[in-house]
Amino acid sequence: MVLLIVVVTIIVFIIVDFSLRVYFQKRQELKLRKEREQALDIGLKLDFSEEAKTLKRVEVKEPKARILAVDDEPVILDSFRKILVVAGYSIDTVEKGSEALGLILKNDYDFVFTDLKMPEMDGLEVTKAVKHLRPDIDVIVITGYASIDTAVETMKYGAMDYVQKPFTEDELTEFFNKSLIRRKDRIERQMKPDVRLITPSTKESDSRHEFNVPAGFFVSQNHTWVNIEMNGTARVGLDDFARKIVGKIDKVDLPEPGKEIKKGERLFSIRKNSQTIDISSPISGTISLINAEHIEHPEWIGSKPFELSWMCCLVPSNLSEELRSLKIGADSIAWYRREIDKYGEIARELYKAERQVDSSGRQPDKAGDQQQEERFLGEFATAFLLK
Repeated sequence: MVLLIVVVTIIVFIIVDFSLRVYFQKRQELKLRKEREQALDIGLKLDFSEEAKTLKRVEVKEPKARILAVDDEPVILDSFRKILVVAGYSIDTVEKGSEALGLILKNDYDFVFTDLKMPEMDGLEVTKAVKHLRPDIDVIVITGYASIDTAVETMKYGAMDYVQKPFTEDELTEFFNKSLIRRKDRIERQMKPDVRLITPSTKESDSRHEFNVPAGFFVSQNHTWVNIEMNGTARVGLDDFARKIVGKIDKVDLPEPGKEIKKGERLFSIRKNSQTIDISSPISGTISLINAEHIEHPEWIGSKPFELSWMCCLVPSNLSEELRSLKIGADSIAWYRREIDKYGEIARELYKAERQVDSSGRQPDKAGDQQQEERFLGEFATAFLLK
């Protein structure tokens, strides 16, 4: 009876705890939305005439991004503010392209959102000027159905994308959230990562801009690492460079214990989306152990500490000879820096290719985004992993 009371008490406690967590989470969300709506009410009354006569500014705490919208129709700008502020964006709006150009020289924006057809200075001219003055700002063009060809033309001059009006609140919010992801992804690709040598006194970095290289580990040309254990076996895994750039892995195919592998033969495979990449063995030997946890949870590979991300162990058959082709210490650091430079060149070329306009003039969709991701993965695998 006492045991039953204890069990019931625990269950009640869990239910109450869960309910309270849900309640406070919803309360926090409502509070955040209310703060943003209050900011909207205040912002609509502001008129910074000393900066631009038609400027209206609404700022929120910790915005997802800062947006400058320019359109000669005040009703459209009202819609932008009401929709995007509630969605978590800070926004400035003006009615003239010339006012927008003055603002980008004084303020930091992530996006400029410009109507295509405006008097005095149209969207194409705004796009050209913004990308000339502030190439770091992403431009998005607003267009009607009849002006799609001209909107596509703006992409040749650096516009990220275009959105066709009319649009609903959900459509605009989803479009901007997606554009923000694309912007962050592009910035991360263009940032040059660094190499971090891991020693007993130096912790691993989770940053995508730092690649961990443990001291005492050998690395191969195909970005696998080899660690010689005290018992003479060799533990093999995928290095931090490959793990962070490939990202979440969907499936892993590991060899059977007891199988003999020669250097250069397929050791294991990783799968992401529809692509399978075969990784060759950096040394020859017999498989003595596999990390079966990766088969059940391949998504953990990219988030685990370096030593726990190993794929399999081998009993080496020609170690003294084959270690000569691997790198360690200062040689590995210098090699990684060259690989980073090579990766930067490939990423820049792929980004330029993404900027090329589809002859059909269609906006990117989920299928198109996945195709771009798979193309990037294919180029990366060919250049770095298939050696």
